Amino acid sequence: MASTQILAERQAAGRQAREHARRSQHAEIGNTDRDPVELLQENSAGRVEALIPLRYGRMSVSPFTFFRGSAILQAHDLAGTVNSGIAFPICGDAHLMNFGGFATPERQLVFDLNDFDEVATGPWEWDLKRLVASFAIAGEHMGLGRGPISEFVSTAVHEYAQRMHEYSEYSALDLWHEIITFERMAESATNDEGRSLVAKTAKKAASRTHESVLAKMATLSNGHWSIQDAPPALFHPAGPNSLLGKDSAWSDTKAWQGKLAKAFDAYLETLPADRRMLIGQYELQDIAFKVVGVGSVGTFCLVMLFVDGSGRPLFLQVKEARPSVIATYFPAQGPEHQGERVVSGQRLLQAASDAFLGWTTGPAGRNFYFRQLRDMKVSAEVERMSNAVLQGYARICGWALARAHAKASGKAVEIAAYLGNGERLAEALTEYSMAYAAQNEADYRTFMKACRSGKLEARSDEDMAADFRV
Repeated sequence: MASTQILAERQAAGRQAREHARRSQHAEIGNTDRDPVELLQENSAGRVEALIPLRYGRMSVSPFTFFRGSAILQAHDLAGTVNSGIAFPICGDAHLMNFGGFATPERQLVFDLNDFDEVATGPWEWDLKRLVASFAIAGEHMGLGRGPISEFVSTAVHEYAQRMHEYSEYSALDLWHEIITFERMAESATNDEGRSLVAKTAKKAASRTHESVLAKMATLSNGHWSIQDAPPALFHPAGPNSLLGKDSAWSDTKAWQGKLAKAFDAYLETLPADRRMLIGQYELQDIAFKVVGVGSVGTFCLVMLFVDGSGRPLFLQVKEARPSVIATYFPAQGPEHQGERVVSGQRLLQAASDAFLGWTTGPAGRNFYFRQLRDMKVSAEVERMSNAVLQGYARICGWALARAHAKASGKAVEIAAYLGNGERLAEALTEYSMAYAAQNEADYRTFMKACRSGKLEARSDEDMAADFRV
């Protein structure tokens, strides 16, 4: 069959998807007939009991932090909406704070999606809807009106559509090698303020190295590095500041370290031979439990500190991988091991992934994945952005999401045909984002009422840290 005929058929399939999922229907927010508190409690099951109040405490700061920690609610709601029928591994949590800069293994600073805990097969528009909703919710938190917020959303959607059309003309190999560098970001910036911010962020990224973490997080004594406890965010699992509880069996340090050694060996088997050889040049110094993010609080997360023969550090993060909220509401085949699911999805969606990305099964049968703790990683400081810069950021996020989806799906032609020029979807998602921001606000009020009544316990980092002060 001629390539032009194949292309025409693929384009026709994309346009045909509009028949069962009209673009205007994407304005609907879905099934919101649920108890947000009940769903959050279900999502907290199996987490470290003593850290669940900290999860709720971080979520209680604002409607935006609540949104960041409640991906399960939007996934539930989206399951009640029409979808394009074009599904593949999506990020699952593509809000505006889950994009950022980091270094590739070749030491190139790039911009991309950077959180894949919820990655799973799902409709591509679910990612786009989470992105635009995050701009609406963040914009309202910053005191912005409907006008600027609509501009952010429209910009993100139009950029997504424009880039998807561009990627529909790429070869499979060219698309696989497509990467958004900071140099390209600076070149595409529409004003001096944006170019200046890109340069400033690149400079900041260069300072965020393993050596900088070492100076802040660990101390050297008799030639051995030890991570310093800073509870509740950082503590030794079997130490006096541990929040893991007596029932966690972490108090038996030797037995636990033996189990972890087996888990680490299994992790090494998921790495290419050259990476195994590289990590073999490092010696383990210390392991600590580290609380990260908003939505991940209460999941098991460790930091492993290694040094090489010259005393230079390497920090690896060992993060628990729990079932994806996307998979809960859009059942599809995928890896049974949740760590493998995260790693496979990240490698597929990102332009370039962490050199030490791998997975294992840990004590008590928990699934984990490994990555570097910090390797020139930077994220946006949205609240400090002007409207012009925030609109530019929306454009970059739309670009990065389109690149990720085009690579992961191999269906840029179909998606581009479904989108058309992006105008109708931009109109629909503007309505969606504002309506979902209102829903999120209502859910936040319900959540805060549960916290004030004692149904949920919410504690801040400062409150919990005070428990450890003498």
